Amino acid sequence: MNGLDLRFRKQRIRVGDNRDHALHVMRGRLVLFQTIAIVGFAFMGLRAADLMVLQALPVDTEKGAVLRTGATQNTEYRRGDIVDRNGVILATSLKTESLYVDPARLIDKHAAADKLAKIFPEYTPEDLLKKFNMPRRFVWIKRGVTPLEQEAILDVGEPALAYSQEDHRFYPQGNLTSHLVGMTNRDGKGVSGLERGLDEQLSQQFTAQDVEDEKAEIKTTLDVRVQHVLHREIKKAMTSFQAKAGAGIVMDVETGDILAAVSLPDFDPNNPPNPNAPEMFNRFSQGVYELGSTFKLFSTAALFEFKKVKMSHRFDARKPIESGRFKIHDYHAEKRILTVPEVFMVSSNIGSAKMAEMVGTDNIRSFYRDLGLMDAPPFEIKEVASPLVPNPWREINTLTTAYGHGIAVSPLQLIRAAASIVNGGNLVAPHLIAQSFENEPTYIRVVSEKTAQNMRALLRLVVTHGTGESADVEGLLIGGKTGTAEKPSKTGRGYDRKRLISSFLAVFPMDAPRYAVFVMVDEPKGQARTFGYATAGWVAAPAVGAIIEAMAPMVGISSKDASERKDPAEGLNRYISLQTGRH
Repeated sequence: MNGLDLRFRKQRIRVGDNRDHALHVMRGRLVLFQTIAIVGFAFMGLRAADLMVLQALPVDTEKGAVLRTGATQNTEYRRGDIVDRNGVILATSLKTESLYVDPARLIDKHAAADKLAKIFPEYTPEDLLKKFNMPRRFVWIKRGVTPLEQEAILDVGEPALAYSQEDHRFYPQGNLTSHLVGMTNRDGKGVSGLERGLDEQLSQQFTAQDVEDEKAEIKTTLDVRVQHVLHREIKKAMTSFQAKAGAGIVMDVETGDILAAVSLPDFDPNNPPNPNAPEMFNRFSQGVYELGSTFKLFSTAALFEFKKVKMSHRFDARKPIESGRFKIHDYHAEKRILTVPEVFMVSSNIGSAKMAEMVGTDNIRSFYRDLGLMDAPPFEIKEVASPLVPNPWREINTLTTAYGHGIAVSPLQLIRAAASIVNGGNLVAPHLIAQSFENEPTYIRVVSEKTAQNMRALLRLVVTHGTGESADVEGLLIGGKTGTAEKPSKTGRGYDRKRLISSFLAVFPMDAPRYAVFVMVDEPKGQARTFGYATAGWVAAPAVGAIIEAMAPMVGISSKDASERKDPAEGLNRYISLQTGRH
């Protein structure tokens, strides 16, 4: 091989190497371009999914979480309904439109703020501008926008304004059941009443079939008709006596079913006030009060239960009781020796204190505890208070608690204890949720049937011849007990005679008790027609009589049946009539 051939061969090798290198470079560039294209298309796909799916869901700006507007094809997220015993809706959820804004897309923030402030009076333009200047892409303007508001929003002409559909809680009965049913916050969480107490049950996921089959609702023991009557009569009494507040309960003494419960002033859960507003306070289960002579029902029952005394047993009420610096006297002093029925009928503090003294401190305390008067009662709503009990409990407390002085309980506790005596002696548990028992429920006996019979007779006597005569209704056997108590002084020393709690506890029909009714009026003022009195016999007893007269037909109790019933106080009535000359 000559030199020329060698040079030619080397040149061909160099050309081949260059060609291979060029092909390798081109192949690498193609792979790079393909990779860029794939990543680009993947990014575009993810962005499209983000725009179409994720950003279509509203975001809770406080928690940074996507709000849940639905579940799967087979389930529907819906807060359960709350209904009364007859199926009347008390709380339900409906789909509504809620307005939000994407501040980054606003064309003219100032113009939008001015226009929206005219649509939503709760906002000023400055308030809205603060929202518009938030460093977020999603800001709520208003949850639950009405159709009229939606129409006005169209005229604003801002593409940054948009709607999200979500469940909104509605309360068709408004104020009527506000403290019982309660309410939810804007995110659908229960904050009071049954909405709070049963939040977990109400917040379940339900299938469409569950909703159709009414499995997505909670049935209560309430009766809206009775609730309306109770609300009306307490409000009427408050207005008539210019009272500060009022409360009341209607309960089935056999089952513990709460048919109605009212606390006034109340509120509209569809448009609630500030959480600290006084109308938000639940007086029938959260408030505790010294309820005066209604407690004589318990101290008298303790006398029968522990000492087995006869109705003819006598107590000397001629002089006040003095114990150290304390002095116990009667509001309307009889200044004579009284039998057990007379002590109860004229509501003698002296006689009741002597009854408690006879029973003894240990027995009285244990008896009150057995009746549920020393502890907070179990209940489906969480707004329940514990009683205020003397601690330490001295001998003087045994005397004063006998007539409801020095011990503060809620109306719910009082009506439960009373029902547990008059129903034959079985302790009942008050409840708001309808219950079904496969077997007969087991009761705890708190008094004997004999004691229960005696107390039914005495309660009837109060209405026929005693301080509760204004609660009597012709054709119905009503029994009851008045209670008038002075409220503690605002100075913290002693009691204020001008500030009263006037209450009345009633049971009917007395021969076979079925319902208990309690009404309390806070700080009533005496009127000319009541001769300046604002005591329970003038204030609360007439209201209870009106309630029972209106509700009796609703619960199937007719005044026509009275002729077939035997008055449990028949013998006592004859005795008292002979004693007083009243026939």
